[in-house]
Amino acid sequence: MAKNRKEGDPIIVKKYANRRLYNTDTSSYITLDDLAEMVRSNTDFEVFDAKSGDDITHSILTQIIVEQEASGKQMLPVSFLRDLISMYGNSMQNMMPSYLEASMANFRQNREELTKAFKSGISNNPLAKIHETNMAMMRAATEAFIPSKDDTQEDTGEDELAALRTQMAEMQKKLDALDK
Repeated sequence: MAKNRKEGDPIIVKKYANRRLYNTDTSSYITLDDLAEMVRSNTDFEVFDAKSGDDITHSILTQIIVEQEASGKQMLPVSFLRDLISMYGNSMQNMMPSYLEASMANFRQNREELTKAFKSGISNNPLAKIHETNMAMMRAATEAFIPSKDDTQEDTGEDELAALRTQMAEMQKKLDALDK
């Protein structure tokens, strides 16, 4: 561990103009693949532009996803990507990051149960219930974030927010029921 870094602090990575990434913890140059492996091993890091000092972690993580998708290891369905792109500039854009974080937290929470379900191979397992809940969450998100083409009436931001809160509460009730 680098002398200046305290236990629990993120590793600092600097990106130079020549596109090289420098891990200040190990005093070595690394690649995007190395950063992807750090993510998989839950190693916290932040990436800064070496010249300006700007935090560019978000764009580097996005670049890793783009490279993974381009390399044939596609995980994101085209329909999801289209929906995600359509959210930019939408009135719900500010709420989407929180929703996606909550969805991923829910997925991580259920990962162990999912793994057990896959290993058991039992047809009537918790996987079906989790899948049902996830599908309900996605339907609710789609309805909340992508207005129907038939809608001629515009809801106010407060109406949209109230509807989203109601849907999230319903999804939480379903999730809580799965834990029992």
